[in-house]
Amino acid sequence: MPLPARPLLALLALWTALSVLAALRPEALLDGWKLSGAILGGLALLDLGLSWLRHPLTLERSLQGTLPVGAWSEVGLKLRNRSPWPRRVEVFDDLPDTFAFQDLPGSLRVPARGWTEFRYRARPLRRGPASLGACHLREASLMGLWRFQLRAGAPSPVRVFPNFSPVKKYAELAVGHRLSQMGIHRRRRRGEGREFHQLREYREGDSLRQIDWKATARLRRLISKEYQEERDQQVVLLLDCGRRMRGCEPGQEAVSHFDQTLTALLLLSFVALREGDAVGLLTFGSEARWMPPRKGRAALDDLMERLYDLEAGSEASDYLAAAEALGTRLRKRALVVLATSLHDEDDDTLAPALALLRNRHRVLLASLRDPAPARALETPVRAFEDALLHGAIHEDLERQRLAFQRLDTRGILTLDALPHELPIALVNRYLALKRSGD
Repeated sequence: MPLPARPLLALLALWTALSVLAALRPEALLDGWKLSGAILGGLALLDLGLSWLRHPLTLERSLQGTLPVGAWSEVGLKLRNRSPWPRRVEVFDDLPDTFAFQDLPGSLRVPARGWTEFRYRARPLRRGPASLGACHLREASLMGLWRFQLRAGAPSPVRVFPNFSPVKKYAELAVGHRLSQMGIHRRRRRGEGREFHQLREYREGDSLRQIDWKATARLRRLISKEYQEERDQQVVLLLDCGRRMRGCEPGQEAVSHFDQTLTALLLLSFVALREGDAVGLLTFGSEARWMPPRKGRAALDDLMERLYDLEAGSEASDYLAAAEALGTRLRKRALVVLATSLHDEDDDTLAPALALLRNRHRVLLASLRDPAPARALETPVRAFEDALLHGAIHEDLERQRLAFQRLDTRGILTLDALPHELPIALVNRYLALKRSGD
């Protein structure tokens, strides 16, 4: 749709001012005023007509079909001009309301019979299906008297997945044995583990328990047993999708605690699959989804598909019902990772479910720690009300510490971490369990 541009509005304002002078002295200025109006109108119509005859701009958008929530991704826009004149265009892409962006709008010069490319960054803030609409373009006419508001390009459907950036980073660093840069502590010692691998000659540094005395006596030289970490185990993710997981950091562009939990579980799954274990999933709370334990890259893809549009609901989670549901589906002993947000009042309701799981499986309770109390304790105490608040927070933290202590005495492994710390802490705990053989 063409709109008058500033130059045309300025000329119209000048022509209107001349009409006042022409009214005062018609014998001297009226003919000139009419002529100037005719010229201005003719130029405006000519500019409009020539601009309409130009070939329309074409736009191509380059964008991955899957995007990680909470992470910046690059979007490319390629504008092509088939006209014999260069064109200057302002670009603003049609992003969903749940996307943050940088470097928009953009101002581009598209050469005659050529093309130019523009890139900006987008950050989806919510998982699930989304779509980028046709791009908004604003362009001036040939003489600059008109401004056109255009749409170009086709809609681009995308799917916003849990943040898999840590998975990519882990894979890249693992190739170069640089996982310590990510905070991952493997500390694997050659020859140690729980699963027998092979016999070999004794090497300096081998422990006495590694020596195979029968083979040593038979061959008359020291022979050591070499072990490796157990493989072909099962890791089952028991994910709480209830109202306890609906927390979020302050700020419009913050990623929810539930999304950070999904990031941690994806990274754990990737590491477990690389270690030769099978990974399964059971969600409970707002929605129940089940994936039997599987191995290989297909298992990670299947897990992503099952999690990408899952949201934490407003319902209270039933831990015991989830434990019973898992018991009917999973017969083989596994490491069950229960991801939730534990409060001290949950202890009585959680205990029967953990006891039921503990009868058959190794259980790791990974609990999200609410960062709000720690932030509140950073504020200085200036009044009696501040002292009461600090005292109440310390009392609540002590109750939570005692709740975890009670779980430890019952043989339940526990992990209490802030949402952004959970991915690395969970992987390190899993690798430590692999080394110990539990």
